[in-house]
Amino acid sequence: MQTYRHEVTGETVTVHVPENADDLGEFTEWVRSASRRGPVALDTETSGLDVFADRYRLRTVQFGDSADAWVIHWERGGLFRSVARLALENVRRFLIHNAPFDWLVLDRHAGVSVESLAPRTTDTRIKAVLLDPRQPQEGGLGSALKPLAGYYVDPSAPDTQGDLTSVFRSLGLTKSNGFAEIDLRHPIYNLYAGLDVIYTARLDPILTNQLAHFGVRDALTRYEHELARLCTIMQRRGLVLDELFTRELDDVLAREAAEHAERAARYGVESVNSNRQIAEALEGMGESLTERTASGAVKVDKNVLLALADRDLQWERLGARSPNPLAEAVLHAKRSGKWRSTYAQTFLETVDSDGRCHPWISTLAARTGRMSVSRPALQTLPASDQMIRRCLLADEGHVILSTDFEAVEMRVLAALANVRQMREGFTSGGDEFDIHAFTAQLIKGENATKRDRKLFKGAGFGKIYGGGVSTIARQTGADEEDIRRAVAAYDRLYPEIKRASARWQREARGNGFVLISAVGRRLPLDRDRMYSVVNYACQSAARDLLGQAMLNMEEAGLLDTARLPIHDELLASVPAKEAEEYAREYERCMTMDLYGVPIVAKAEIGGRSWGSLYGADY
Repeated sequence: MQTYRHEVTGETVTVHVPENADDLGEFTEWVRSASRRGPVALDTETSGLDVFADRYRLRTVQFGDSADAWVIHWERGGLFRSVARLALENVRRFLIHNAPFDWLVLDRHAGVSVESLAPRTTDTRIKAVLLDPRQPQEGGLGSALKPLAGYYVDPSAPDTQGDLTSVFRSLGLTKSNGFAEIDLRHPIYNLYAGLDVIYTARLDPILTNQLAHFGVRDALTRYEHELARLCTIMQRRGLVLDELFTRELDDVLAREAAEHAERAARYGVESVNSNRQIAEALEGMGESLTERTASGAVKVDKNVLLALADRDLQWERLGARSPNPLAEAVLHAKRSGKWRSTYAQTFLETVDSDGRCHPWISTLAARTGRMSVSRPALQTLPASDQMIRRCLLADEGHVILSTDFEAVEMRVLAALANVRQMREGFTSGGDEFDIHAFTAQLIKGENATKRDRKLFKGAGFGKIYGGGVSTIARQTGADEEDIRRAVAAYDRLYPEIKRASARWQREARGNGFVLISAVGRRLPLDRDRMYSVVNYACQSAARDLLGQAMLNMEEAGLLDTARLPIHDELLASVPAKEAEEYAREYERCMTMDLYGVPIVAKAEIGGRSWGSLYGADY
């Protein structure tokens, strides 16, 4: 038995590394006793992050409590695996920090299913995020174990990732291959593997007390665990990748990036990533660039270039000006290059041996609780894109089904702020009700035009997302003075929104600059951006409506068909012959009521590819 001692808050803890059958017998006795006493902390060490890669390896499985940790060398096989698996199957309760990752690892590489582990798991990361969802750059602690342990448990808690990276360098390894190549018996590797479960075991009761102190309900914690379980099951299933199409797309994007970069070079821009070159060339073409970065440089970011190219955020034409050809070339060159590396190449790098991609679903990504999909970041695709979505397919004999909330942001705003005329419109307007046309007609009369609708749509979303006049003007292509008048008219028509914003800001100030959401979620606000309170309230509520829809979906027996939550949408792969029936059932699961305002959804049946919903022919 290898043993390592370490001081944690002045107490000596022990990391045990069994080496033979007798040592494993000691572990078995310990784990039986520990399971009777309370939850057992659990963690894994693996060869990397791509759980579904062919050469991926589970190296160790760690079990621990506040004083002892046991590092079981799974990679040694035989009795080591048998004993670890027995513990995984029989421990009553586990504590895991960032449970979805370890659930997937153990499901795929140890034969212990998500369905078995999840009901027995408390995720300390979920608890920490419910206390404070901010990342370090936002003034929070973040959700990584090291800073949380350093703050709540022991200020001297070692930076296990950082220290191991130093060890890798000393051994001639890199951060990318170190976890796969370091000797399984390396003392630092084993010590830090054990310390992580000890810190997790010590962190959990502290977080529990903090949640109780701030009045965060147990029901919210349980709800987040359920959503984490559902999304992990979706990720495990993944989506079929059309590998042939994706390889062809990779070639197309490479050519497009080169062609547009060549066009930009004709205007003196040798690198489309050089903001200085782009700014100088645009000013040489007569463009007036007035925005500046924090360092004082001329700003030529995506938003500036889109406006110069006469495009909105979805790349649709605004009709506000003649498109600048250099801005067009730079935008296209950058997008093609980004889409190639972020999507096409990532799909091909991460596809598993069954031809499926498994995008990572994070259920608590944003400060408001909004979910995200990463590797690749599918939620950042423009709404009009068909190219990237065409890569991903439903199962054989299935079609893609997308069910999307209808105008959920505006419905949530109407409900939370109790906006009388909005509520009446949503309640009596029927299935085809258009809140933006409704608003335009209330303000401008029955002869309101499409342009009026666009103006008041911009004003409405400006209320929700906190966009100022210049931002809304850039996004809509409208004159700033027209936007000012539209916003003023919007405020006169719906005065409840400004009153609700003022009320929520007062409540947040009285609560340490924290807004408490409709479900009791803590939403910290920045002192200099209190106006974002409307955005936080609405975005958080919309996310929790999607969460409730997911629970409804499982109860209806639809989980096997679900693939991804994207923004306010659930994506599914359903049998082609029963698609209509599945569409009705998904719509039912996503239909509910929020403070008297109907929340409704519309399902759209596509072909086999996700891109078929956006114009692709397959």
